[in-house]
Amino acid sequence: MAKQKKPPRVNLKQIEKIIAGYKGQRWPLIPLVEEIQEKVGYIPPESIPVIAGALGLFPSQVQAVITFYEQLYTRPRGKNIVRVCRGTACHVRGGRSILKLVKQHLGLEEGETTEDMEYTLETVACIGVCALAPNIMINKEAYGDMNPKKVARLFDRSGKE
Repeated sequence: MAKQKKPPRVNLKQIEKIIAGYKGQRWPLIPLVEEIQEKVGYIPPESIPVIAGALGLFPSQVQAVITFYEQLYTRPRGKNIVRVCRGTACHVRGGRSILKLVKQHLGLEEGETTEDMEYTLETVACIGVCALAPNIMINKEAYGDMNPKKVARLFDRSGKE
């Protein structure tokens, strides 16, 4: 199993600059944390009190919103986000085996990131291309009709890009 690398030191000045752009807005929390995540790559836990203070909220309120939404992250993620579909069509057509192969290839369990920050592995309820099951997504690109040979080729190719 791959070890999680210690998160890089956070530049709170960069986050404070982002926060400044949201002053005076009525409900800025979600767009604010989304922008922080977009620019920093995740929402650093140490930024939560800063965000709360700027918006007149308790840190627990900010944390509650961040943890409620699955697309918000408080840990750094890899450059390539690998999502393996666990939907019904993918499951019936071998998705469990595909997930096992991806885990073996990357040396990761679900939710983990490689030490070199190249890959993060996730599972999702449905990718939305059930006719091509089983499916994998890498970042925004979907790959369908996956089988062991395609998984190997996919990761051999993506490692060279």
